[in-house]
Amino acid sequence: MGDIKQSFKTKSDTASVEIKAMLKEHGDKKIGEVTLNQIYQGMRGITGLVSETSLLDAQEGIRFRGHTIPELREKLPKSKNGAEPLPEGLFHLMLMDEFPTEEDAQHITALWQRRSHVPNHVFATIEALPVSTHPMTQFVVAIMALQTESTFAKRYAAGMNKKDYWEATFDDTMDLVARLPRVAAYIYRRKYKRGEHIQPNGLLDWAGNFAHMMGYDNEEFKELMRLYMTIHADHEGGNVSAHTTHLVGSALSDPYLSFAAGMNGLAGPLHGLANQEVIKWIYDMREDLGVETPSKIQIEEYVKKTLSEGKVVPGYGHAVLRKTDPRFTALMEFCKKHLPDDPLVNTVWNIYEVVPPLLKSLGKVKNPWPNVDAHSGALLVHYGMVEYEFYTVLFGVSRALGVLASLCWDRALSFPLERPKSVTTDLVKKWLEGKDEIWGD
Repeated sequence: MGDIKQSFKTKSDTASVEIKAMLKEHGDKKIGEVTLNQIYQGMRGITGLVSETSLLDAQEGIRFRGHTIPELREKLPKSKNGAEPLPEGLFHLMLMDEFPTEEDAQHITALWQRRSHVPNHVFATIEALPVSTHPMTQFVVAIMALQTESTFAKRYAAGMNKKDYWEATFDDTMDLVARLPRVAAYIYRRKYKRGEHIQPNGLLDWAGNFAHMMGYDNEEFKELMRLYMTIHADHEGGNVSAHTTHLVGSALSDPYLSFAAGMNGLAGPLHGLANQEVIKWIYDMREDLGVETPSKIQIEEYVKKTLSEGKVVPGYGHAVLRKTDPRFTALMEFCKKHLPDDPLVNTVWNIYEVVPPLLKSLGKVKNPWPNVDAHSGALLVHYGMVEYEFYTVLFGVSRALGVLASLCWDRALSFPLERPKSVTTDLVKKWLEGKDEIWGD
């Protein structure tokens, strides 16, 4: 087993040479055409950035370094007596573009264990907030408080050579990922468990220790956390949290600042907040109907009511996917193995049978299929985590793996400041009339 830091440097140096040669020969070639629709409607479909760690295919779903979620569940290293992949192994795969050995995964576990100490001032900063503060707000504030520990910021202030940006980014990434479970668990126990905190267990893997610190020592829940952290880790580079982390990092903001910005994006209802919105919607449906397990007919009528009120059915539809999210399928398989008779889980499955054909018949969305948010909350509720406002924090801890691995590649490849051109509608009108050139400095 080699040192992963040096191995990454070797790998990224080779890729950097390859990319420079490709741009020298083909840099002026166009990839697609940008339309006014794309300019005005969220830049959908514009190929405008590179993210090495994963790729989202409309038909096959997410692939991490070319590998599907079923492949990850089969091939990534697992904990002793466990059946789900270790997130440490996925991090290695995203960073190195090769499947890790058991020893490689254990190496990363050991690195994160050694780097997991959280300074006292971070906890004091969290405590300065009202307990009623949303968990995601507390999470972002804690990340900002951790920024005092940034190696990148300190070395940059001291005059770091730009060829060393990757190394400082790598060190911050490893420190931040290592500390996030401790911070997130502290917020959970503070807000929901009367501030009765649980110390880390240095013998556990990253996700298993996270479950332990939150107060869930059930082995099935630890397995769920390993799966959850793996499948939520990345979703290529264009989603809000990934793109924001990349964008802010392109200004040479350190990984703490960049990730905090990404988490502010994740907190939005159209991104990571959707997982809590799904559970809230199901609870509202049960209350409105006065039943714990609505029938498919009742679900259909409630969906129609939701749509008639100008609302969406949370968890259904995706900007890119055109089939059932493979992450949804992975969670469904976990449920069929561990909790097939759970009432809430069965309601999720009934919704899955009702909503897609209904949305399709109404012509409401191009993609009527569920994404991962449609299922994840039901599993957490089963194991006792009923505090759905916290679900996005779980998502955030997981997403750190992908966006920070990608940030390491950004600095290793010396990606420049991201600065897309914007135009005014007046200029667009003149351009359409042939009176002006739309492109400029």
